[in-house]
Amino acid sequence: MNTISYEWIMILMLLAILIPFIFYLITLQNTLATIALESRMMAPGQVWLLFIPLFNIVWQFIVISRIAASIKNESLRRNTPVSEERPTYTLGLTMTLLYLGSLILNQSSILPLLGLAGSLATLVCWIIYWVRVNSYKNLIIANRDNFLLDAERESMQTPD
Repeated sequence: MNTISYEWIMILMLLAILIPFIFYLITLQNTLATIALESRMMAPGQVWLLFIPLFNIVWQFIVISRIAASIKNESLRRNTPVSEERPTYTLGLTMTLLYLGSLILNQSSILPLLGLAGSLATLVCWIIYWVRVNSYKNLIIANRDNFLLDAERESMQTPD
């Protein structure tokens, strides 16, 4: 009978975490790349700095803030209405704080069940944040022509 070794289980678990995280970072990068340079608060490639251990804890707060500001700037530039003052910020901040809390609770042996609940809540918030950022990217793409000024729109519609 074949048994799967501990090393293979660890490799599979690492891939199960790493592959979705890579696709998540690609979504963040593509969202920033979709935003005009003058509205963008960070370079798209900087999201990959989230791979740096320990630094990523601080960098996550910066990424969340800059993506929210970039989306807001672009929505103002394109006259695209958004329902949030800082799009994706509150959800991203909640996700990050839950992640930090679950890290602390998972390291303590006092409340391991609460740490597990925090980890699951983090996962749910992470997926919702990912979907929300992607939906804003799609909204920006769908409204590419909205950056024209009203005068420019009128001149294009009025035959001379």
